[in-house]
Amino acid sequence: MITSVLVANRGEIACRVFRTCHDLGIRTVAVHSDADANALHARVADASVRLPGETPADTYLRGDLIVKAAVAAGADAVHPGYGFLSENAAFARAVQDAGLAWIGPPPSAIEAMASKTRAKQLMDIRPLTEVTEADLPVLVKAAAGGGGRGMRVVRHLADLDAELGAARAEAASAFGDGEVFVEPYVENGRHVEVQILADTHGTIRALGTRDCSLQRRHQKVIEEAPAPGLSAALDEEVRALAVRAARAVEYVGAGTVEFLVADGHAHFLEMNTRLQVEHPVTEAVFGIDLVAEQIRIAEGHPLAAEPPRARGHAIEARLYAEDPARDWSPQTGTLHRLSVPGSVRLDTGYTDGDDIGVHYDPMLAKVVAHAPTRAEALRRLASALERAQIHGPVTNRDLLVRSLRHPEFTAARMDTGFYDRHLPGLTEPRPDPHAPLAAALADARARSRPGFGGWRNVPSQPQTKRYLMAGEEHEARYRHTREGLEADGVRVVHADSSLVILDVDGVQRRYEVARYGDHVYVNTTALTALPRFPDPTAQHAPGSLLAPMPGTVVRVADGLTAGTPVKAGEPLLWLEAMKMQHKVTAPVTGTLTALPVTPGQQVEPGSLLAVVTETS
Repeated sequence: MITSVLVANRGEIACRVFRTCHDLGIRTVAVHSDADANALHARVADASVRLPGETPADTYLRGDLIVKAAVAAGADAVHPGYGFLSENAAFARAVQDAGLAWIGPPPSAIEAMASKTRAKQLMDIRPLTEVTEADLPVLVKAAAGGGGRGMRVVRHLADLDAELGAARAEAASAFGDGEVFVEPYVENGRHVEVQILADTHGTIRALGTRDCSLQRRHQKVIEEAPAPGLSAALDEEVRALAVRAARAVEYVGAGTVEFLVADGHAHFLEMNTRLQVEHPVTEAVFGIDLVAEQIRIAEGHPLAAEPPRARGHAIEARLYAEDPARDWSPQTGTLHRLSVPGSVRLDTGYTDGDDIGVHYDPMLAKVVAHAPTRAEALRRLASALERAQIHGPVTNRDLLVRSLRHPEFTAARMDTGFYDRHLPGLTEPRPDPHAPLAAALADARARSRPGFGGWRNVPSQPQTKRYLMAGEEHEARYRHTREGLEADGVRVVHADSSLVILDVDGVQRRYEVARYGDHVYVNTTALTALPRFPDPTAQHAPGSLLAPMPGTVVRVADGLTAGTPVKAGEPLLWLEAMKMQHKVTAPVTGTLTALPVTPGQQVEPGSLLAVVTETS
């Protein structure tokens, strides 16, 4: 019997596995990098072990250090979570060789399926070895791991070599394995997968389907179970193929077989020999705990005699610290507040006051809604996200809400090209026009002294306060009177430092206000209080390219120096942040007049990367 589990992972998945372990009475052990010394997963575990360093290569990808930590902490089992070493057969063997239970599939199954090239060979599918114009578009894909890392769509043959290099570097950084392969790219298909659960007694079950078609950069954003709109024949086909794949490698434990569905046909993509990020939707529909099932299987117990029955519909949204309107750039900083109301499930690795750093994935949380019907689950999830308090870095919350309410998604007509078609409309700023006034009134009340309202017997000029909202400056104007605070066009019903109620055209609207330094949150609208007098030194030369996020300059384009002519859209350099590489391109055709950064240099948001002077 397993009594103590070390989770070889971090963040949300570590916290999620610990939760089940605590329910089962199992002691928990965390590992953490120096960057994660105060992370939630390290705080909630019964014990934690430091992995010296900050980068994944120095910490969560060091299987030797993790096995040593498990032995030192007295753990008798290791759960790999997902990502990092979860699909590394050598790590699984090292765990077993140390006398520890491995809560995952046999290493032989990992070897057969964790490499996508070998998995496709097992399913009689061959990758492309020589790419021609006729093969385009193609997809460059990492052989190990997933989550969109090491994946690139190539539409022009001239871009292939550069994208292969970028994919290899990204895969090596995320998974410790730089192997990539090339396959045909099927556009605008649906991403459908099947949850597999298998015991050591020969029972293999396909626990329904999931649809994961809404993706950015080949990484899933919204998932649901069951996959809507599949014909009975196609549903049966993908479940049968999933069981066939699992049986072919004598699979044990929880796993997922993924397909691309297009024109009524299912194309095998890969088998993930681990728990998936989206496993909660299957848990909700089938009323089971997949982590608990993994532990029981590792202890040698058979699956229940009767398979669980599906009920209702579940939808999961991944909440990321990223800005979808700025090429999905990851965001960092302090997460002051994370609160999601309503009857939804929240899986997260963060709590109020935690810092979001640059070293790891920008996912903050997964929010899951379950209801008797798909429409009800959609409504419940969208409402909970819309009313959530998320105070800190920019997130994709608005994108999620609008995606869930988009007519293409509500009608279940989505595919993997959804964001390619709809991103501009989904990210269009829609701030509340009265948010700056509410912020200014709350600030006025917070600054007023007890017993002093600020009014005078003679008329006074309006008070003004400037805010940056959705990239634009807004000025709020109000006055102190004998009766209280007044503003043009609205009636101030109530105002204190945290709540403002305004009567707008006969409708009273409530505005909850929270302030953290210069950053103000009015309901779900984020504002930045601007100084009364702008800093005259905060100037950059025209054509300046500033770092959109903190990260590391990993590469500068070959032969690029100050004075080099460049064309609009030409790659200048690459930044690595949160395990993804981001390309910085020339905004105009002209001359590179400054390049103050070098490979390996750490940069902060707003740092000058280059200056391109446009050709007159």
